[in-house]
Amino acid sequence: MRKYPAIAAAVAVFAFGSGAVADAVPRPADPVELDVLFIGAHPDDEAGTLSTLGQWSEQHGVKAGVITTTRGEGGGNAVGFEEGPPLGLIREGEERRAVGKAGVGHVYNLDKLDFFYTVSAPLTEQVWDHEDTLSRIVRVVRATKPKVIVTMDPSPTPGNHGNHQQAARLAVEAYLKAGDPAAFPEQISREDLNPWRVGRIFQAGARGTADPGPECETTGYRPAEPTDRVLGVWAGHPSAANSGKPWSTVEREAEWEYRTQGWASNPPAPTDPAKIGCDWFTEIDSRAPYGPDAAGVTAALDGAVLPGSGGLPAGTELVVEADRFDVVPGAPFEVTVRAKAAGRAIPQGRVRLDVPEGWQITGSGELGTVPPGREKAVRFTVVPPADAAPNTRSRLAARLDTADHASGVSSRVVRVVPAVRGTIEPLAQVGQFRDWAGSIGAPQLDSLNKPVLTLGSGQSRSVRVDLVNHGETPESGTVRLNLPDGFRADAAAKEYSALAPGAAGSVTFEVTNTDPNLPTSNRAPNDGDYPITIDTTSTRGTGTEAAALELVPVATIPKAQSAPAVDGVAGDGEYTGPELDLSSLWEGTPAPADDISGTAKVTFTDDALYVLVHVTDDVLGTVIEPNDCKRHRRTDSVEITIDPGGRSENTATAFKSGIFPITNDPEHGNPPCFERDADNHQGPGQETAPGMQVASKLAEPYGGYSVEAKIPFSVLPDAVDPARMGLNVLIYDSDTQDKTTQTRVGWSTWKGVRGDPYRWGLAELPGYQPPAARPKEPVLPDTAARSVDSPLSILQSSVDGVPLSGAPGLAADAVQIRSVRRVDATTVDVELAANVAGVVRLFGWDGEQVTGQVSRELPKGATTVRLPVGAADRVLLSYESDGATLARTAPVEG
Repeated sequence: MRKYPAIAAAVAVFAFGSGAVADAVPRPADPVELDVLFIGAHPDDEAGTLSTLGQWSEQHGVKAGVITTTRGEGGGNAVGFEEGPPLGLIREGEERRAVGKAGVGHVYNLDKLDFFYTVSAPLTEQVWDHEDTLSRIVRVVRATKPKVIVTMDPSPTPGNHGNHQQAARLAVEAYLKAGDPAAFPEQISREDLNPWRVGRIFQAGARGTADPGPECETTGYRPAEPTDRVLGVWAGHPSAANSGKPWSTVEREAEWEYRTQGWASNPPAPTDPAKIGCDWFTEIDSRAPYGPDAAGVTAALDGAVLPGSGGLPAGTELVVEADRFDVVPGAPFEVTVRAKAAGRAIPQGRVRLDVPEGWQITGSGELGTVPPGREKAVRFTVVPPADAAPNTRSRLAARLDTADHASGVSSRVVRVVPAVRGTIEPLAQVGQFRDWAGSIGAPQLDSLNKPVLTLGSGQSRSVRVDLVNHGETPESGTVRLNLPDGFRADAAAKEYSALAPGAAGSVTFEVTNTDPNLPTSNRAPNDGDYPITIDTTSTRGTGTEAAALELVPVATIPKAQSAPAVDGVAGDGEYTGPELDLSSLWEGTPAPADDISGTAKVTFTDDALYVLVHVTDDVLGTVIEPNDCKRHRRTDSVEITIDPGGRSENTATAFKSGIFPITNDPEHGNPPCFERDADNHQGPGQETAPGMQVASKLAEPYGGYSVEAKIPFSVLPDAVDPARMGLNVLIYDSDTQDKTTQTRVGWSTWKGVRGDPYRWGLAELPGYQPPAARPKEPVLPDTAARSVDSPLSILQSSVDGVPLSGAPGLAADAVQIRSVRRVDATTVDVELAANVAGVVRLFGWDGEQVTGQVSRELPKGATTVRLPVGAADRVLLSYESDGATLARTAPVEG
């Protein structure tokens, strides 16, 4: 049994007298006020920040909380068979224990669905309901009033989970909207909340390099984008509350709590100070000015949570705004700097705007005195030099100095672009991200999304170059596509004409891979990127943009003379096509070929695709139980992925099947099993892929296995395009018995490729006659764990006053617990009085576990509910009416 001391202790502080329980049970407290709020998608997303949150809590009294959008019910389970909502509630408990080690006592689950692994933020946005989720985050922010938000990476970088991207985008939007009274005004008019302006928002992590060791806080980070502001907190500082252990060790011990995700097998953290690194935080935006010399453990808090080291009081705002992000050499743009005083006036403030050498600046920085709670602004005109290097970013820093010798700095990034900029067409997810970043006024977030397009080996595709005229006069010119050896375009250059100021246009090239012997996937140099450049000329000069082409493997699949026998063996003449090499690493630890490698052959008939996979493997991982045939990535398995038309944006319109070569079922000969995972219809194979067959053979003595599958075309999400069916075969290798895999190899391989159909290989099926298009609507998981069913969430909400799941809160008198009286040794009668009808859920709670529960509809008025409680000494209540919630707790009398 597991204890939750932080919540139990919080509940215990309330004194319940011997009189009427109605008088003794406190109304929910005013919402707790936080200093720092982490916003993520799943339990464990905050894990990499815990050493920092712990240090801030222990050394500086910082109170932190976590918003977790889902409970991770779509993840794997390395310790049991639970999945869906039961797994979500287990993971909530894991998260609360983990963050508790860092002094974090407030976790807000938003009850959104962890449907499956995807790299698509647009799909996540659709499933989560963007406006509803955003309103919940804004509600929690307005209730808890954090000064700093920390979130995840909002951009669609390769392998970045779509849930992580969307949680981060929602965090950025909440940062912008929580202080706007026009956003979700009902929270202000009906729920007694007030607008709240968060001082600063960070992305946890950074892109670039750094050295470990105690000096990392001061030597700093080397960001891939030089204008990124990256702050570090060394994880090697000792924790007095943890017997002097370094915080890196405390963080690792916290990670071990995420047992369902296999983290309990993570090795101990290094103890050599020289090998302990910093937690890194990349600034997304800041309203709060830093002290000019802010550094070290508290740099991220400087001027926001803690008084500014430059002397400005916490709560002071200094905001730098440019009237455009993209600026043109020689063309002026406007910069506005706004200063807002906190609880005391800013006396005789003056702003200095620092720009790169050679840039011209005009304007007065004299603010005068800014009264408490008021704002004043100064404006500057800035002109980059005519020879400013295009496609570079610059950070414009504003310094505020006051008559009482206080100071602080804030900044804004701009990008120098040529008068006409030509960029390669974005992938669908990248284009959607750019549109989002522009729509919220944060185009600078699109900094390191490498522009890439994929191309089948030996094939051709169109490549569109998008043009934007950033200048003030119409422009004409040429676009040149510079390709590496082995590629050819249909023209060396193409012209554009009369592109109006502010207008967009495009030119399109036909590009062919003329050397089909070039390596494909990440087998090629530069992690699979073949670099290209785009030169765009105008009357103002030439701009050059970098991009890349990525080659995916291609196979021509011959039609079978007759249907192969599905027996795990290649019979004579069954598979006459090419052998696909499945031995390239795409994730995990590199391993030699005798540890993990493989090949595949594919054929088809009029009604089905047949795949035979041979795997070389030195150690057999966990053999699952037949009723655990799901989440195949936990142990030795093969994944077959099919994108019928070769153009899917995400896997919800694709087919993915995981095949375990063996199950622990000796009564039936330890057969293989299969399921569908993270695709158009996730679930047990027999239900979601009727007619699919699998067979396997394990080598004796063990040295690997073979699996063979028949996949009816009828189970695919749409009719196959025989000229470009997307196909991939991936192998997951486990050498342990803890339901974790260490190495992942396959045919078309990049980091995160299982969620990226555009990076799968392409298969041609000559002679196949597909039926008419018949796209199937995705069947996604639809049941999430809910806070009204979570005793831990109910306990927290009853104490900290923040409504369950970020939903609206009911009035404090919506339901009252009049009494909780024992009927016998194991049963109580709970007398309730409701002012609104709703659904009540009651739980017996002994401080460690639920001892009994009842759920029922409750009419207005008095009602007595009988509840089995065993030896529990406390009753928990959640109440739900018309989408609003309330949490209560009361002791058992007698």
